[in-house]
Amino acid sequence: MAKERRSKLKSESISGAFYAGSAFLIWGLGPIYWKALTEVPSLEIIVHRVVWAFILLLTAVIIGKFWAEFITALKEFRVLLTLLLTAAILAGNWLLYVWAINNNYILQGSLGYYINPLVNVVFGVLFLKERLRQAQIVAVLLAGLGVAYLTFSYGEFPWIALTLASSFGLYGLIRKVAPVGALVGLSIETMLMLAPAAVYLIYLEADGSAAFLRGNINIDLLLLGTSALTAVPLTLFTAGTKRLNLSTVGLLQYMAPTLMWLLAVFYYQEPFSMAQLWTFIMIWTALIIYSTDSVIYFRRER
Repeated sequence: MAKERRSKLKSESISGAFYAGSAFLIWGLGPIYWKALTEVPSLEIIVHRVVWAFILLLTAVIIGKFWAEFITALKEFRVLLTLLLTAAILAGNWLLYVWAINNNYILQGSLGYYINPLVNVVFGVLFLKERLRQAQIVAVLLAGLGVAYLTFSYGEFPWIALTLASSFGLYGLIRKVAPVGALVGLSIETMLMLAPAAVYLIYLEADGSAAFLRGNINIDLLLLGTSALTAVPLTLFTAGTKRLNLSTVGLLQYMAPTLMWLLAVFYYQEPFSMAQLWTFIMIWTALIIYSTDSVIYFRRER
């Protein structure tokens, strides 16, 4: 019996790593997809992402039999208000992310998602009254030192990285308050974005400046495909987190910014100065300290 249980747990861990790893792989290689839409304004890309993602997510809610949870969440005013706030934060995060990629700031995007776990730690202290362990304090201070070094040495404040990290951290923090699953929550968030997105698309069509259905079938398919790029990795991520320890998920999440960094430096050949290199080294060191401490703490608690 115990052998069967161990075998089942091992199988669950392998499948969980595959699901979560696939999600981070898609997110990490995402810049290639968004770069293919460079000729389309970032705001137009996002409104298409909202419209088509909502249609796909709503279909998934119905097929997956989450309709009852979806309706219940809509009836709860507090939940709806919370999701309205997170929808606004998410829309801003999406817009800045796509704009950054298509304006050759992939490195800053990568830096932002490296910093995000440490921003979550800071938010936990500020808003949830959590206490930091010594290793976490060292990691956060080292990351802060890296950002400060980049600002003063390179002469450029990494506002894109910090805005992406803080907005996504804030999104996760507020979503903790809403008692709703990932699929249903994102479905409602895209639904709340739907009206302004549809109005903007109608305006673009009336103005004659819309990119959609203007004879470029590749652009049309890529815009439609933003729905899958939104829903598929989220579904894989959710499936993975159900089967894995949080510490394992925490380590796997660095796949995405690492792939972004590799794309930025070696494929898109964005300028990479010594100041940026030292900043990344400090951030990577901070994350090694943070991740090692998290794994040790999790095992000790078990």
